[in-house]
Amino acid sequence: QVQLVESGGGLVQAGGSLRLSCAASGRTISDYAMGWFRQATGKEREFVAAIESDGRRTYYRDYLKGRFTVSRDNAKNMVYLFMNSLEPEDTAVYYCVAAKAYETLSYYADYWGQGTQVTVSA
Repeated sequence: QVQLVESGGGLVQAGGSLRLSCAASGRTISDYAMGWFRQATGKEREFVAAIESDGRRTYYRDYLKGRFTVSRDNAKNMVYLFMNSLEPEDTAVYYCVAAKAYETLSYYADYWGQGTQVTVSA
């Protein structure tokens, strides 16, 4: 079992930046691809970003690439999501996930955190 705890969410003005953190416990994350999803109120949960177990490859939801950057520190069992040029449309609960399979993380993950709220004001 992998336990995931997100932090770093909050209220930010449009155009601002935030860094979300995900602390993992239970098992080393070096065995897993890691990623982020988000869910806005009244909308379906959507994939945001994924990073391979060794950090060499990443992929993003198309229209987020360039503004969002995912990274990881396996030695600290941590995953991060850097979000720049934030827009009101980025307002959502952001979830950290762990998956055995990197290639399918965008639609399936084995473990989920509880989420952290990000609110972007206009």
